[in-house]
Amino acid sequence: MAPSTLPPKLIGWPLLPLPDANGELHYPSLEASVRQMIQVILRTRPGEQLMRRDFGAGLENFLHQPNDLATRTRIAEVITQSLNRWESRILVDRVEVREVPDAPAQLRIEIAYRLRRTGLLQQMGLTMELEA
Repeated sequence: MAPSTLPPKLIGWPLLPLPDANGELHYPSLEASVRQMIQVILRTRPGEQLMRRDFGAGLENFLHQPNDLATRTRIAEVITQSLNRWESRILVDRVEVREVPDAPAQLRIEIAYRLRRTGLLQQMGLTMELEA
């Protein structure tokens, strides 16, 4: 039996696949695949995917909310719950949502997680715009 050339099942097809200089498409690394999936989870509103109606964090639902402690706390809870539910390849260590100095309409989200397979600590952050 010939060895399989398929990637391990834990790697998904790239979010936005682009060919390399030779015109070939490649699977992303585990770290890149997880990072892309986290972005998909955060950007997807529940109800947006027909076959998985509950999928996504729905961060867009907070766009017109005030930038106060209650909103930031709810955003951190939603992110933590969504990542724990939809990305089984990671362990969420920390989600911090805080104000951005001198930008009352923005908040900064920092997510720290570990890859279950390797235990490698990863971190990603994003800035989100809210109603001031």
